[in-house]
Amino acid sequence: MEGPRSVLAIIIFSFLFFLFSGSAGTGTASNATIGINYGQIADNLPSPQRVAGLLRSINIIKKVKLYDANREVLEAFANTGIEFVVGLSNEYVGNMTDEAAAVDWVKENVQGYLPGTNITCIAVGNEVFTGNDTLLMSNLVPAMQNIHSALVSLGLQGSVNVATAHSSGVLETSYPPSAGAFKPELTAFLRPLLDFLYQTTSPFLINAYPYFAYNGDPDRIPLDYVLFQPNAGMVDEATNLHYSNMLHAQIDAVYSALSALGYSSMEIKVSETGWPSKGDSDEVGASPENARIYNGNLLQLLAQNQGTPMRPSVRLETYVFALFNEDQKPGKTSERNYGLFNPDGSPAYDVGLHGSLSGASAITILNSKCNCRWNRRICPNSFETGGAVQALAIFQVSIPLLSKKKGSNRYIFEATKIGCRTGLIL
Repeated sequence: MEGPRSVLAIIIFSFLFFLFSGSAGTGTASNATIGINYGQIADNLPSPQRVAGLLRSINIIKKVKLYDANREVLEAFANTGIEFVVGLSNEYVGNMTDEAAAVDWVKENVQGYLPGTNITCIAVGNEVFTGNDTLLMSNLVPAMQNIHSALVSLGLQGSVNVATAHSSGVLETSYPPSAGAFKPELTAFLRPLLDFLYQTTSPFLINAYPYFAYNGDPDRIPLDYVLFQPNAGMVDEATNLHYSNMLHAQIDAVYSALSALGYSSMEIKVSETGWPSKGDSDEVGASPENARIYNGNLLQLLAQNQGTPMRPSVRLETYVFALFNEDQKPGKTSERNYGLFNPDGSPAYDVGLHGSLSGASAITILNSKCNCRWNRRICPNSFETGGAVQALAIFQVSIPLLSKKKGSNRYIFEATKIGCRTGLIL
């Protein structure tokens, strides 16, 4: 049996190696910070613990957007430093019009994970104004106000903001970009929302997909224009601004729409954009090659840390859709094929993002009774590890080894000597 000193040396060495060594990463956008949408409507995805390892090994993905507040994910990403947008789905928006319910939700789904998990935004609802549920539309801003008030009451308003994502369907006009305007019938809902965003210094989130525009009119829209490939582009005659790609044109159309309502200084963030690698027979352009070109060129564009022609000095923060293909999503085939990675962690196609799921094999707690939520230690007297003995961050390194299972690489340590703030993968 290996002694405590031997195992402790392995742990310390692994920790120092992990902390100070360079990651597998990519040379595509080494100076950029990319966001990614992490959807989970699938039955074949790796565990959140392994996903945390994958994203840590890709050193430019520093932001993650969820569509809920999944407990396992938020716990798995504790002490990684990766920023999180947590979501509150449309079905719960009405509940948040009750102030007490909003406080309870924030306590359970945000405060309970801070400061270990770096939650910076709550996205209330998704594409609410694109549907025809007027009650949901009416409830959106009161729900956002109550969630913001809950953050204020808990002293979190300076570190967590409240926003909501929109589809480009909120626009009545998007071409040319200078003529961008919201649908008139949405003005009554949009004005109180924009007032709220302005007062709380929160961004306007837009899901922008050049793919949809191309798929809808492939004969008139040049493929190179939507894929960020060399092309003649277009000039907006009203502003004399040149556009070499559709994404920037779409975002500037939103800037114009906001300006028309008096919110010219409001920040825009792209909460979703991507390209499907597979589609039905009528989904023109959905292919692995086009997905590779779109996302690869998008990453190179974001690496330049520049803005759009209308706002060239304002960096366009963007969340790529999506991390994995989601095999249980309903709808057309394309809906299930936006992922950059396969479930085994290998790239679905090469855009220069190379990482490894093995980075999270680390210390895996096989005894599931250890719960570090609420930053309090609730652990049994011992725990068992499986896989490589490696820690993400060890603040207390005096870990007595109780025993080693014969003929295996599993060790049993005294859990009471490890605090829950150690950053171990639990």
